[in-house]
Amino acid sequence: AMTTNDLAAGYHRKCDDRLAALEVLHARAAFSDVVRESQEVVELALKGMLRWAGIDPPKIHDVGDLLLQFAERFKGVSGHELTALAEASKELRKEREFSFYGDIDFIPTDEYDVEDADTALGQARLATACLGRLLGRPA
Repeated sequence: AMTTNDLAAGYHRKCDDRLAALEVLHARAAFSDVVRESQEVVELALKGMLRWAGIDPPKIHDVGDLLLQFAERFKGVSGHELTALAEASKELRKEREFSFYGDIDFIPTDEYDVEDADTALGQARLATACLGRLLGRPA
């Protein structure tokens, strides 16, 4: 039978593959896409962490608060990292639709720069690394 650990490992694989795709988007200066896809990676990684801890994640995009609520279950991930992940989750959730669809006065391809992309990519890498650590996978 498939365990929650198998599912968490599957999420980690997805995050890892998406990180590789993020490198390509970044190299093409597709900064709004890096921000959007980083949100997906962070969401997936955090939900993987929750599943690893035996918590069924709710069907919402930002699960950062749950991570903090159950902080003691994530041995090997520091309180500082959990806080950073919760903040990343909240920030990227806010940008999720804007970075993808934009708005009449907000053209995504104009509004995000390399700094935004670097920040988001760093957050996606951290989230993936933390999930990998819980699963006992080398970075």
